[in-house]
Amino acid sequence: MTSQATENGTQRRSVTSREVLSHTDRVVNAISQHHHRSRSVKTTALDQQIRASEGEKMVSRASSTRHRERSPLRAQPEKQQGEIGRAASTESSSTTNAIHQQPKMVSTEVTLLSTALSPLALRVSPPPLSYQVQGSKKPMALDRMGADVQHAVIMEDLLYVLMGSEGQYIRFHERYNPSAEADRLAGPEFRLAKGLDPSLRDLTKNLLKLATHRSSVEAFIEIQSKTEYGVVNHALCAAIRHIMKEYLALMSDMEYKMLTSPSFTLNTFHIETMDMARKLTELNYIVQHISRKEESVAEYTDELGTDFDKIMETLKANDGNLNALNNIGISKTTSMITKGGDVIKLLTDRLYAVSGDPAARELLTYLVREASRPYMKMLNMWLHRGIIADPFNEFLVKEQKSIRRERLDEDYTDEYWDKRYTLRKDDLPPQIGDARTCDKILLAGKFLNVVRECGGVDVSNEIKDAPETIDDPRLLSNINAAYAHANEYLLSLLINTHKLSERLTSLKHYFFLDQADFFTNFMDVAFHELRKPAKNVSTSKLQSLLDLALRQPGSITATDPFKEDISVQLNEVGLTEWLMRIVSVSGLDPRDVAAMQLSTTTPVTDKSSERDDKKAFTGIQALQFDFRIPFPLSLVISRKTILRYQLLFRHLVALKHIEQLLGVAWLDQAKTAGWARRSKSVHLQNWKSKVWNLRAKMLVFIQQVLYFSTTEVVEPNWCSLMTGILDVNTVDALMQNHVDFLDTCLKECMLTNSKLLRVMAKLMSACKLFATYTTQLSKTLPGIDSETAEADSGPVEKVTKLESILLQYEQNFDHHLKILMDALNYYAATETVVLLSLCARLEVCMISETRNGL
Repeated sequence: MTSQATENGTQRRSVTSREVLSHTDRVVNAISQHHHRSRSVKTTALDQQIRASEGEKMVSRASSTRHRERSPLRAQPEKQQGEIGRAASTESSSTTNAIHQQPKMVSTEVTLLSTALSPLALRVSPPPLSYQVQGSKKPMALDRMGADVQHAVIMEDLLYVLMGSEGQYIRFHERYNPSAEADRLAGPEFRLAKGLDPSLRDLTKNLLKLATHRSSVEAFIEIQSKTEYGVVNHALCAAIRHIMKEYLALMSDMEYKMLTSPSFTLNTFHIETMDMARKLTELNYIVQHISRKEESVAEYTDELGTDFDKIMETLKANDGNLNALNNIGISKTTSMITKGGDVIKLLTDRLYAVSGDPAARELLTYLVREASRPYMKMLNMWLHRGIIADPFNEFLVKEQKSIRRERLDEDYTDEYWDKRYTLRKDDLPPQIGDARTCDKILLAGKFLNVVRECGGVDVSNEIKDAPETIDDPRLLSNINAAYAHANEYLLSLLINTHKLSERLTSLKHYFFLDQADFFTNFMDVAFHELRKPAKNVSTSKLQSLLDLALRQPGSITATDPFKEDISVQLNEVGLTEWLMRIVSVSGLDPRDVAAMQLSTTTPVTDKSSERDDKKAFTGIQALQFDFRIPFPLSLVISRKTILRYQLLFRHLVALKHIEQLLGVAWLDQAKTAGWARRSKSVHLQNWKSKVWNLRAKMLVFIQQVLYFSTTEVVEPNWCSLMTGILDVNTVDALMQNHVDFLDTCLKECMLTNSKLLRVMAKLMSACKLFATYTTQLSKTLPGIDSETAEADSGPVEKVTKLESILLQYEQNFDHHLKILMDALNYYAATETVVLLSLCARLEVCMISETRNGL
């Protein structure tokens, strides 16, 4: 019977192997000795039972999961068979019948996997599970063994299971699929054969947790080592592999002790693996936490769809070529990955959570240190070179490569500065997660990047004494030193090499009309062109006239090295409407300056005055200057700051223009006979006196506002700005001081307050209309004077009409001037005290009004 069972088994199994047979003998001898010492009896039939069961188990394992050659056991002597031999023969016969009934067998051929794998992952197909292999002989039931035999066979099974394979009595659960990534990351569940002693079962279950964690960690290493997971994950996997080497050494030691030490028991096995079990428990927590986070990101990505920012960036970089989208490799897999600073953040948070456990703290400190090494290498390159070496998009600074410096020569917007480099605020490690430190990191790299691209300062020195891990106590001091170093280089480049102060002084001449003899010449030669409606004005003609005025001998601009950068523009929107759009949106906030160019925003203005303004929108009202700023000065004098310069320029030009109109009216009234000759009619002469008084009052008002805007607002703030440039220590502070200077000027010139802006617009409009009206009367006034001289008594109808019109001008001007005075007093007490100076100057107009009333 034994020969028949052996023959059937030989037909089902592989070729014999001397090494496996030798190993089988050693296992059987060790188990027999252990059983003999525990029972103190000779092993007779029990030895044969153990040998038979162990032989059947080794043969079965070879046919199911080992993929190794094993030999069938030698036939048992006839005198040692008895009842056990008959049981084995019966079991073998039943197994043979089952095989004939189910002839389908699982292929045990090894195949290469075609999917993309990490460099250290297995590239062969996994072995089939035990329940998938049909025809394998079942081992002897545990309830038919003694406790010592159970102890021996379970310990051997545990060694196989702890190395990732199935045993004879410990199998993977049917729910576990080793081909599914999620199952491998979660770790396998195990099924224990029935009949195991309860005391052994508890210890076995505890050790099986170690096997589950080991499989989960190994799967994590295999998956996270793929290229797209980034260098931080690669470094983390390398650190975990170092721990897994210790695990393999421990398992080898356990196997040696099991085969050689008579005192080695399952309880000893459990005690000696407890330290490693705690390590793998922490590693498994990290694995599961990262896996859950990636699943949540995957769900979010499914809702959002493809990476829109990446698509737009690629289209910009390729000038809208849709074929470029085929090469960007957008996939949900990439967007689901937890990498870079997010991984370091997860490890650091776990380190803080288990800081009371010395062993866990030591393990996580090691993982944080090793995982952060490539991250710190990228950080040091950014801080000390201004270069981003981030092929997997995991660094805290994100680069938009579609925004190129070459475009600044055509359109020098500050998009390059604000959007070329940004922070990934959701992936910041806690060690550098506070806002101030992140800003320093971002700005330090930006500054050095500008210096490197301009070639102003050599930044190619070797990086020395930089921290290599994120837990280095020198981290913050290194960031601060790099920030100060970058500021020093860029300030030197801007102030000394590119002459920032001289450039700002040139802007003051052109936009703030400082020593603006050129502008007076320009207004004189371009007077007739600027009187036309704005849509009929020739910009090229104005540019030619401006160039002539700039090169006028003796003018301050004749020796200006930057006069070639000034140009003429015509704005399609009036100054008041433009400013009201800004105020109605959200004030003059730097983030909302783009609202200045919005044509869809409805300004808060009077509809009737708006229609009148559009009809009378002339070239002088649309006139504004533009200034070309080269890189890197465009970082400080950006498009947003140029817009502020233009607003102040248009305000000053409007005051200059009205002053010129009132001056022309005064000259006309002094030279024209109808105005200069004394009228015979008392009523007409009194009317002329009132016209002269109102004109003088308007001229005083305009001159006082102009003087206030230039001498008491622009000039003091300008002096503060130039002093600050000499004392500033950081480029960020320099840029902020420049913006603050312009915002202060706009505020104190009453261009950011809607109420003051509306009142000033009505007063200036009244002055302009009155100057034009009196100039037009110069032609008809001699005829009216003749008519009044021929009248016997009383005013004629035309004089009465003139007085009525003059009264409307006076009432309108006085009413709005009174409103302006009250508003200035209020805002001087609540917002800015500098408005009190303008109140005192405008008292001249009020005193003149009171005297006229008396």
